[in-house]
Amino acid sequence: MNNEKRILSSEEQKEMLEILKKRFEKNIERHKNIEWNEIQSKLKFNIEKLWILFQMEKTGGEPDLLEFEEISDKYIFIDYSAESPKGRRSICYDQEALESRKNNKPKSNAVDMATYIGVEILTEDQYRKLQTFGEFDKKTSSWIKTPDNIRKLGGALFCDRRYGTIFVYHNSAGSYYSDRGFRGLLKV
Repeated sequence: MNNEKRILSSEEQKEMLEILKKRFEKNIERHKNIEWNEIQSKLKFNIEKLWILFQMEKTGGEPDLLEFEEISDKYIFIDYSAESPKGRRSICYDQEALESRKNNKPKSNAVDMATYIGVEILTEDQYRKLQTFGEFDKKTSSWIKTPDNIRKLGGALFCDRRYGTIFVYHNSAGSYYSDRGFRGLLKV
């Protein structure tokens, strides 16, 4: 990663807060009993997290609040785009997989992109929770956090929704497809 400043201009901050507020209000059924003003206050005092949400938005994730985690006193944001975020597709799973490819290397990998943006790749449980709020990845698929024992053997996991069912699949970690990306999660 370069030495890029992870700060938005005041205009970009205002724009991002407005996007998040509109999405929050439009989808209030996702997060009942939570007030937007509480979230906005937390974001205004945590500018780097707002930059991360901006990156999620910029890459097509359409972030919105998933829940408030009382134990950690954190708001959990997740990508709610109908399909895997467009700006994060055509990538393999991680750097090791990228380096192992001899030909036709993808432009990047999910783990490094998530690290750069500042998000966590969804676990299978988080992916399934997302699916309780709608039908996501009906035409695309999303890499999910892969357990070490699978990754050590060269594999990686991804999910999608087909035939009204959420599927978890495996592929070699070096594989990539134009319709496979990843979804992120951010705690604020």
